[in-house]
Amino acid sequence: MKGLIIAIQFLTRLPTPRLAVSSAEFAASMRWFPAAGLIVGALVAGGAFVGAQIDPWTGALAALLLWVAVTGALHLDGLGDIADASGGAHKARGPLSALEDRERLLAVLADPHIGSFAAVAIGLQLLAKLVLMHSLVEARAFAPIALVPFAARIGPLVWSRWLPDLHSGLGSKFRGAVRPIDLGIWAVLLAASALLSPSLFAVPLVFLLWGWWLRRRIGGISGDGHGAGIEITESLLLLAALVWAHIA
Repeated sequence: MKGLIIAIQFLTRLPTPRLAVSSAEFAASMRWFPAAGLIVGALVAGGAFVGAQIDPWTGALAALLLWVAVTGALHLDGLGDIADASGGAHKARGPLSALEDRERLLAVLADPHIGSFAAVAIGLQLLAKLVLMHSLVEARAFAPIALVPFAARIGPLVWSRWLPDLHSGLGSKFRGAVRPIDLGIWAVLLAASALLSPSLFAVPLVFLLWGWWLRRRIGGISGDGHGAGIEITESLLLLAALVWAHIA
């Protein structure tokens, strides 16, 4: 249970008991990331449901505001950093060698300042979530909204086991903490959740595509890669839920 509390402390801004945490305990808390996602999803879906009593746009806005407030925009920061790094390196291409291109990408990724690519990516991400949730609220599809944050936070467990570390940082701390049994447990729970929200069957494909892009474009995984992956997975799963709602 201590691991769950640590995961909630790290991934959310929800009040929790103050705990003394070792480096090993912090790394092991990654096993509880999907459980923290369930809490986030319950709050977001609850906000959507309450706001929907006024109209779907109010429900979508309430859900989005809760989503950002509860998570402290943690993963949006990662999305912005990846967008800046990828965009900045692309702008500087031309005569650059592959090594120089990678060095520039890593330099931009390490820069704490926000650039134009980050601002656009974050803005589009928020807009996408707002529009998609409006349609889901209008369709009274609250279960997918609740389950998407849970499913997306299984991603870091998969990427940590699969992708090489980009550098020695936050992402690298988690690699040894994720065990095959953790992946197995969450895979079973994800499959059970997909029976309630069939659009979640798209999760493995989304994880695969993001991991493939990171390996090809960035070269590995970092804390920013995890955060960006969670955000992108959430949007794609909201889209998948909307498509399913229309064809079911």
